[in-house]
Amino acid sequence: MSALTVHSIPGSPFGRSVLLALEEKGARYRFVRVAPGALKGAEHLALHPFGRVPVLEDGDFRLYETQAILRHLDRTLPGPALTPAEPRAAARVDQLLNINDWYLFQGVNAVIGFQRIVGPRILGLVPDEQAIAAAMPKAHAVVHELAELLGTQRFFAGESVSLADLALGAQLDFLRATPEWAVLAAGRPNLDAWLRRLDARPSFAATTWERVEGLARAG
Repeated sequence: MSALTVHSIPGSPFGRSVLLALEEKGARYRFVRVAPGALKGAEHLALHPFGRVPVLEDGDFRLYETQAILRHLDRTLPGPALTPAEPRAAARVDQLLNINDWYLFQGVNAVIGFQRIVGPRILGLVPDEQAIAAAMPKAHAVVHELAELLGTQRFFAGESVSLADLALGAQLDFLRATPEWAVLAAGRPNLDAWLRRLDARPSFAATTWERVEGLARAG
């Protein structure tokens, strides 16, 4: 059995970013499904006292918070570095990881992605169109800034994939599945081209919602 175990919900962009890092590193791991309704249960709270995902178990070392997990994997696993050595590029990756967590997820994907995908697909809810409309100004601001920071580069930190690409790619691929993406991406062809580059990577093909569902059944 692999010493690396990831506890997450299939389809979670945060969980997917961890799986992407493991795939990019060529690491073996085990995936343990967490049911959405179990997040506040005693069993999961023993792993994550704030009732969220993902959680990483690396042997006898348990870690939660996605950024901490991503940096731990990059520091400890062999394979291509996912953090640039150049200080300014590394600082940009740190900035983008925070944009991902605090602006792209909070108030954007947590609203639009939930209302369009999570609510209907998992909970049987009807989308709240007013909530989606209220989230769109922030969504436009975030997508605009990301397009500006990407510019003409192949990836967010230059020519090589970084942790920023993995985190943002997981979130934006989720958002791309909503009808709002066509409006948000209009006039920003660099983001669409960047997403297509990520789509072509084996790590992204291996971590789709459907593939992770398969991992959960096999695990």
